[in-house]
Amino acid sequence: MGDESLQKAPPNTPEPELRAPSESGGDDDGPPLPEPLSSKVPLPSAQLNLYRAAVAIRAVLLALLLRYRVTHPVADAYGLWLTSVACESWLALSWLTGQLTKLSPTNRATHLHALEKEEKDGKLASVDVFVSAADAAREPPLATANTVLSVLAADYPAGRLACYVSDDGADMLLLEALAETARLALRWVPFCRAHGVEPRAPEPYFARGVDYLRDKVAPSFVKERRAMKRECEEFKVRMKGLVARARKVPEDGWVMSDGTPWPGNDPTDHPAMIQALLGSDENELPRLFYVSREKGAGFQHHGKAGAMNALLRVSAVLTNGACVLNLDYDQYVNNSKAFREAMCFLMDPVAGNRTCFVQFPLRPAVHAADDVDPWASRDSVFFDVDMKCMDGIQGPVYVGSGCCFNRKALYGFDPAVADDADDLETGRRKWCCFGARERRKRRLKRTMSVVPLLDSEDDDEETEGAKRRRLRSYCAALERHFGLSPLFIASVFGEQGIGGTPQPAAMAASPVLKETIINVISCAYEERTRWGKEFGWIYRVGASGGVATATAFRMHARGWASAYCMPLRPAFRSYGGYSPSEMLAGASRRAAAAMGILLSRYCPVWAAGTRMKPLQRLAYVNRVAYPLASLPLTVYCALSAVCLLAGKSIFPNDVGYDAGVLLVLLMFSVIASVALELKWSGVSLRAWWLDEKLWVVIGTSAGLAAVFQGIFTACTGIDVGFSTDTTTSVEEEEEEATMHDSTLSVRWSSLLVPPISVLLGNLAGVVVAVSYGVDHGYESWGPLIWRLLFAAWVVAHLQGFLRGLLARRERAPTIAVLWSVLFVSILSLLWVNVQRYYAPAAATQQPIF
Repeated sequence: MGDESLQKAPPNTPEPELRAPSESGGDDDGPPLPEPLSSKVPLPSAQLNLYRAAVAIRAVLLALLLRYRVTHPVADAYGLWLTSVACESWLALSWLTGQLTKLSPTNRATHLHALEKEEKDGKLASVDVFVSAADAAREPPLATANTVLSVLAADYPAGRLACYVSDDGADMLLLEALAETARLALRWVPFCRAHGVEPRAPEPYFARGVDYLRDKVAPSFVKERRAMKRECEEFKVRMKGLVARARKVPEDGWVMSDGTPWPGNDPTDHPAMIQALLGSDENELPRLFYVSREKGAGFQHHGKAGAMNALLRVSAVLTNGACVLNLDYDQYVNNSKAFREAMCFLMDPVAGNRTCFVQFPLRPAVHAADDVDPWASRDSVFFDVDMKCMDGIQGPVYVGSGCCFNRKALYGFDPAVADDADDLETGRRKWCCFGARERRKRRLKRTMSVVPLLDSEDDDEETEGAKRRRLRSYCAALERHFGLSPLFIASVFGEQGIGGTPQPAAMAASPVLKETIINVISCAYEERTRWGKEFGWIYRVGASGGVATATAFRMHARGWASAYCMPLRPAFRSYGGYSPSEMLAGASRRAAAAMGILLSRYCPVWAAGTRMKPLQRLAYVNRVAYPLASLPLTVYCALSAVCLLAGKSIFPNDVGYDAGVLLVLLMFSVIASVALELKWSGVSLRAWWLDEKLWVVIGTSAGLAAVFQGIFTACTGIDVGFSTDTTTSVEEEEEEATMHDSTLSVRWSSLLVPPISVLLGNLAGVVVAVSYGVDHGYESWGPLIWRLLFAAWVVAHLQGFLRGLLARRERAPTIAVLWSVLFVSILSLLWVNVQRYYAPAAATQQPIF
């Protein structure tokens, strides 16, 4: 970078600071205030107060029950009683910490009509959309094509929209599929914008069972729709032909149309590739780019996070959109106005400069949200309850996709802070002799950005040589931070596509631009920089779920706030449902990522971040520490089987009237709190019950494995992952090559052994207990009834998942069932022998089994 460009570097704040309007000034003191683009819609106070009261009563009754449990031990089963009390206390503390962050839920409303005024004034921000793809063999190119078409056809000005598709597997199949997609976009995008169809992805649009002729429509629309459907069917045939041809890989690798070998024949070692597929001046369509970053032996590529950071740099050089939205390959734009909804938060005149990202809920496919696939809506409670509650504190977390970022926040800048509020606070201290020092401290605190800043306090006696040395030092600091690319660093501090066209250099095929593009996506660009450590997508925190949580935590720790947008029509949907095996493997990756953050330097418990609100930090702690609750949950579910088989009880036999009333009141408080939560959130009872069942299933399988996996990885450095099939993906091959055999892959069926063992143990206990009650008469049912209810609770939570697994006969986990039966049988026999050996001569109650 030259000295002239350095002298034009702006301050650390991403945009000019917006001063809060003065309450004392009237309308004549200045121009009228801009109309807000978004607003918070609080819940009805009566409804919210009832919910808070129910939670408080539930917490008090739970504390009283725990006090009763501690003060009334069971003498003949002291070990079981002590274990149960420890598990109950642990689970109660986990529930309480989770409820503390749920007491301030909020809704938001967007004002699209006000955004139209900004568009007319030419102030609408430009958006760069990142679509991530890693392996065309596993990820159907037709799904990626539908996602790209839905992005290109979105209701947003074409000149302010660009789509970048990241091919982390360097597969020629994906490039050919995108070329076909670009040709179809020439017809599909004008068709969607002319008739306003929803959704704007061809596959889900034509798959809807809607009679579009029921309403009176123009005959021209019917004719164009039929022609468009025919073209889409031909497009699907061509895509299937490409997929069929790609299955037969030539011995010498793929060859391009000009006869040269395909550079990505080795997906782990290939040069950088970029291709502009759309965006010329001949058609009014958004720009479409194919990007495959360079990969080389001996370099850490960091999976999806590394690909996103590479797209962040190359998009800054080409289009430099003010906002960045990332999607997975299988999540299409279901609401064409989703980008405008996000702009209502990021361009808001009051809170826009303090909003780092806008997160949308990720909804399943329409055909997967019914009774056919009950696991499709497994995240309904998380998106409709937990995220709304976090939005009332400092904002929701980033879930890895369906999120629109402020580019400045990704670069590590501090949020813009209005000076009036700070001056108002410090003005009260002017009477104190330390007031000036306090104000200076607060001003310095506002400039603690991770981005290197140029000291603007010039000394009159400073020579020109000293000024140049200071500028060169600042230039070196920027290069150590952002990397050795002057053009990229200039784009960081330059105007970012707000109310204007892309940078002129982006459309000029100059040698300097080509060299810069190849440089910023090279595998050695991030060496000895702060990429992935202080800004961008954060590395070395486990799987993609860990990357998302750590990335959002770094932004919130710097004082940024996020927003949660839930339009009436879901913004994004996925294409298909998930099988139980895929759901379990995904839950295992998320739990392992949470444990990775918990045991890393990004742990919310001790990580730095004085600008983060305490409840927001507690919400992050709950998000990364939830696998730890699987330990008491698994033990507590197994206790019911042990009590039935051994004839023991974790409750005293002489339960008094007061304890019975306390237990009944606690049950009513649980029902009341759940009912009120479902009322203000809008979650159905079926979705809540599904979430409860999955909590037990995941807690006894993926969560339990993640705890030991995280400890094992922290101690040995060997990462353990669970796969759903026997094939190896490109990312797994890359990790095995770069980590030198430090990654182990385990079949997902191994996760099923604990929950199936617990289920079979409880079923066996129920059978044995019922047989015992039948043989010993009516009086024996009294002590058994509570233990049978406890076992029925466990069976009700686990049986649905096992039936779902066994229903898929082509992938029934027979080996997991056999191992579970063997495991339960061995433990039962050991228990019988131990009980016989240590049992007293005159026992008051003999074991059942």
